[in-house]
Amino acid sequence: MAEVPFHYVDLRTFCYATEDDKRVEQAIRTFLPEEFEVERAESKGHHGDRIVVFSARLERADEMRHVLSKLADLPNIESVLDELGNRVDDNCSFFLRLDKQAAYRGDVALGDGITFRAKVEAYPAKKEAAVENARETLERLR
Repeated sequence: MAEVPFHYVDLRTFCYATEDDKRVEQAIRTFLPEEFEVERAESKGHHGDRIVVFSARLERADEMRHVLSKLADLPNIESVLDELGNRVDDNCSFFLRLDKQAAYRGDVALGDGITFRAKVEAYPAKKEAAVENARETLERLR
């Protein structure tokens, strides 16, 4: 996959008080190149409980290719292709929700826990062009 039609890819997940920080960080690292820096921010929840936010922004083509190579393992990529009109917004951002538990095990699956957001290159910057570029990229993963 030579061309990457994204300006950047953001990954983000939350670690709640009942979860182990190291395991949650390991889950997000499933999608990242080795030694990639993961941002960590701590916050308080509604009831004062600790929440840690892990996030990473990938901007270099090689980094984004790495994430896309992981998405190639999605067992239901066809459903993502069918839903692209709903997964790309008017700002040309493409969204997926990835399963945090599966990622901790090193697997890739749609689910809850990790947010994937990619800013799709589209000229003109219209949703229809972004959907088509995202479609072409995902079809190359199959």
